[in-house]
Amino acid sequence: MSGEFFTVGKLVNTHGIRGEVRVISETDFPEERYREGSVLYLFHPEMKKPVPLTIDSARVHKNFYLLTFKGHPYIQDVEKYKGGVLKVRAEDRDELPEGEFYFQDIIGCEVFTEEGERLGVVKEILQPGANDVWVVKPDKGKDILLPYIDEVIKQIDVANKRITVHLLEGLI
Repeated sequence: MSGEFFTVGKLVNTHGIRGEVRVISETDFPEERYREGSVLYLFHPEMKKPVPLTIDSARVHKNFYLLTFKGHPYIQDVEKYKGGVLKVRAEDRDELPEGEFYFQDIIGCEVFTEEGERLGVVKEILQPGANDVWVVKPDKGKDILLPYIDEVIKQIDVANKRITVHLLEGLI
């Protein structure tokens, strides 16, 4: 199985005795990813290759998603999956509207000013409220926090992993 995969959740535990697993979601599209019939791939340190799993059911419980998989009706069927990561194949991701991006497409991009000065690399994306904030790790010094707004983020070239920004006064 080749190709690129993207994490959609971490399988942290089992739940009850009926084959349910507890997942910490890491996707912006849980209703899509955890929909009945969706196929996710379990990557686990103790398994040589990814295990394809088809969602049988999904529900929200506290801060988790509780999932069951087709052909895995009992706790014994899923216990071995604890500690694994659920991923989706790159080709199974939906196309996003113009101007929208997956977090994994942005994280790792190099960030440059409009003048061509390299600021660093996007290391994470925070979602504090009104708009996302991109955390840029410079080669030295403190992290730079860039709000994801049109006045700051000028150009995103996912293919070349390059972002051009306009630094408003006070951002650095």
